[in-house]
Amino acid sequence: MVSVASVKDKAADTREQLQQLRAQVEALMSDRVSPALADAASRAESTYRAASDSVQDNAEKLSAQVRNKPLIAILIAAAAGFLLGKLFR
Repeated sequence: MVSVASVKDKAADTREQLQQLRAQVEALMSDRVSPALADAASRAESTYRAASDSVQDNAEKLSAQVRNKPLIAILIAAAAGFLLGKLFR
């Protein structure tokens, strides 16, 4: 027969093991996972900024070309519209 004291002792041991496991997981998170996530976020932000700058530069260049040669821009837009219209009919 299992005594109440034996069950209480096992429950206390289990609680202690869970606390130790929780402490190990927290230490692992702070030592390994958090720095890795911060590094990944930093790299993603840098990549986003570089891509955003590139898109903005290209948009400004295209805008300058349209201002310099508006007739060619209109002809290109009309041809693109015609081709898209043919494609989706």
